[in-house]
Amino acid sequence: MSTTSALPRHAAAAPHPVAGRTPRPAPAGPPASGVAGRFRGDLATEQWWWSAELHQLLGLVPGAVRPSVQQLLAHVHDDDRVAVRDALLTAGSTGAPFAREHRVLRSDGVQRTALLVCEPELDPAGAVTALSGLLLDVTDGRSGAPDAEQVRHLETEVEQLRSAMASRAAIEQAKGVLMLLLGCGDQVAFDLLAHISSHTHRKVRDVAVAIVESASGRTPLPDDVREILHDASPPSPPAG
Repeated sequence: MSTTSALPRHAAAAPHPVAGRTPRPAPAGPPASGVAGRFRGDLATEQWWWSAELHQLLGLVPGAVRPSVQQLLAHVHDDDRVAVRDALLTAGSTGAPFAREHRVLRSDGVQRTALLVCEPELDPAGAVTALSGLLLDVTDGRSGAPDAEQVRHLETEVEQLRSAMASRAAIEQAKGVLMLLLGCGDQVAFDLLAHISSHTHRKVRDVAVAIVESASGRTPLPDDVREILHDASPPSPPAG
């Protein structure tokens, strides 16, 4: 069962440096426009990962602080922090994705405007296991009225991100189903998904969705996918 204990219940959030390590100064120079940083937080282990671009957007050097949801909220403007925190809490408890614009306060004091896109990851039972997403710097688009091309570009980028995260979530769920069904490991489960994709001429995501839908009882497996899984399944123990 998933937990949202990794998400703070209070609006205040302060930076937490890595134990035994002196925080290094933020990168020199002005913040880069259009930076898009990725993140992922495992709600069971409370382990968070940030891309180098996310560190850059927040004005941090990778390794200077331990990535966490508290750190992420610490760089949200005071007037926006409660709304962002509540959106993350809702995503962690209900699995509802969201996109929210807010003001970012970099470690060098510079204020930026960013779009936070969050796509929860679910296990086969529908419980939220992780929060993945993107923090996209949209400051330049807010300096004036954005033109139609800027809007289309941003909408396309967000949609591509959500599609990619949805694909990854489906693949992770399907891997979990195969690991339970076949008693195999993570890599073997993924290799089997790739094998089915290659032999049925379907995208890996489509195979994953078919397996998850079948496991949940919503739709039957396509015949060609079922045949390959049947061949890959271990033989039943003899009766007796």
